[in-house]
Amino acid sequence: MAVSDQSPTQSGFHARSTGDEVLAELDLTGKVAIVTGGYSGIGLETTRALASKGAVVVVPVRSPDKAAQALAGIEGTVRSAPMDLADLASVRSFAATMVGELPRLDWLVNNAGIMACPEARVGPGWESQFGINHMGHFALTKALMPLLQKTAGARVVALSSTAHKLSDIRWDDPQYERTEYHKWRAYGQAKTANALFANGLSRRLRESGGAAFSVHPGGIFTPLQRHLGKEEMVALGWLGEDGEPTEMAKAGFKTPEQGCSTTLWAATSPALQGVAGVYCEDCDVAAPTDPDGPSARFQGVNAHACSDESAEKLWEISEGLLADA
Repeated sequence: MAVSDQSPTQSGFHARSTGDEVLAELDLTGKVAIVTGGYSGIGLETTRALASKGAVVVVPVRSPDKAAQALAGIEGTVRSAPMDLADLASVRSFAATMVGELPRLDWLVNNAGIMACPEARVGPGWESQFGINHMGHFALTKALMPLLQKTAGARVVALSSTAHKLSDIRWDDPQYERTEYHKWRAYGQAKTANALFANGLSRRLRESGGAAFSVHPGGIFTPLQRHLGKEEMVALGWLGEDGEPTEMAKAGFKTPEQGCSTTLWAATSPALQGVAGVYCEDCDVAAPTDPDGPSARFQGVNAHACSDESAEKLWEISEGLLADA
């Protein structure tokens, strides 16, 4: 099984680097980015950091009023347009508008997502985490390809997670149609799909000089946890009985400003020239998981998430799902 070359670059950044530190020496004037989920959590910090360095940032929004309030204080050029990743018609409408209006697209950051939510169906009946986190972004990226292919050096960054270790793609039943739903394994499958998507997309952007990467941003308290109750987060060790972050969480979790840094590093680092499709963490290419290491659950990338063969298989399945939607 061929896998991407997961060799760290010794970038000089680290787990606690911030997005502003990653972009400190860069002038992004004239560049254009689209950031899904760019008005909340680490997406908001990604938007703010890019705009502060001169990039024009477009944020697709499902909740216009909430987005307007969140984006109001950002310095730089930020605009929004309606889009809901669970609604393919709105995804296609947003993309068509962007292709018609934008002169270029230097960065597409597929940041939005849902996590460990109750079983639900979106689109033509897709399991919601797979449907929103993967298929919504798959449809968006496909529709934006004219912009990406005409922009020299365009990069797509897909937000994956160390949760990819919880599940490979459930090739026989990805939509949980015949097996009992498990919210965390469903999330793990979706995050594996995000990583494989970047792997497959990198080959489809190669001819036009583009690239794609997946990133694990780190553990961060954001609205992504909205489906988790206090009791579950206590059981996970994230919160104490008093509702405050545990010492473990304080030591291991990042701030949103730190959480956006790997995304921005993957989007801009010259160290990634020629190594497209890799999975990144802590502002560097992630090493393959050491199954015997003490941090095997939380660091490194498992082989199933960086398999070229699996990436192509998922791409073919996703094309079929999209064609039937």
